[in-house]
Amino acid sequence: MNISSREFNQDTSAAKKATHQGPVIITERGRPAHVLLSIEEYQKLTGCQTSIVELLAMPNAAEIEFALSPAGLFHGRWAKTECTGVVSIRVRSRHWLFSTR
Repeated sequence: MNISSREFNQDTSAAKKATHQGPVIITERGRPAHVLLSIEEYQKLTGCQTSIVELLAMPNAAEIEFALSPAGLFHGRWAKTECTGVVSIRVRSRHWLFSTR
């Protein structure tokens, strides 16, 4: 599905619902600019499917040192993180990264 950035801004909810059928391509001036995916599709693409619950349920979880660090916005975009060994959690507009490295 393609929608303009104006349509996206006017009805974000409809765009999010449309991700259940597949990727939503957001256009700017008629050209593809962004892609909106469901979290399931994103996880399939990145291979990142480990949750904090799964990490804590691991047999040696007590031995894992979690390095907790807040990550903010950089020029309007989320800080890019590696999937392997990092769990990203967003709570009340704060973004936290848990690293198992």
